[in-house]
Amino acid sequence: MFGQFLNIIVRSIKLDKTLYKDNKNFGEAAIYFAIIIILITAIIGLIPGSIFLKFMGGIFGSSNIQGPSIRSVIISTIIVWIIKTAYLYFVGVVLFPSKGTKCNYRKILVTVGFASAPLMLNAFIVDVRLLYFMFIPYIWYNVSLIIGINHVLKFENYFKSSLVVLGPIIILFLFFISQLLGNNSSTIS
Repeated sequence: MFGQFLNIIVRSIKLDKTLYKDNKNFGEAAIYFAIIIILITAIIGLIPGSIFLKFMGGIFGSSNIQGPSIRSVIISTIIVWIIKTAYLYFVGVVLFPSKGTKCNYRKILVTVGFASAPLMLNAFIVDVRLLYFMFIPYIWYNVSLIIGINHVLKFENYFKSSLVVLGPIIILFLFFISQLLGNNSSTIS
């Protein structure tokens, strides 16, 4: 059982496409494996978060900055996991399914959990100088999620799964760009 769990983590980090094709990985224990991965990544996420708070406290002259509690981090991570899965289910299965898409919410929930394994690499960010490398596990997580969604929803290509997974990030980026351009044009005139 523990060997299967470690196998899932390693295959997710290696971006192995067959992880999401094998129905054995989506059995009864799959939801528990996904929950454990989500909990581990939430706890590991405290490491770069506390380093970031310490760094920002040094910039603003306050060395007594307290981070969030473990309980609030775990609860918010689980809520984000459920919301992200609901978004992927709605967009990937309801709005833009492919011809072969036959997937339930639980399978996407497990897929998002398995794809979160690269976020465990945040454990290596133990110094302020390594803080900029926080984006590497996040990008790795998104690539893993694109691969998983592509195979679980049976999309024909990675472009569609990339748009489904990265849609909120793209919209947020465009919003910030429009706000930036809107503020710059108002200061010019």
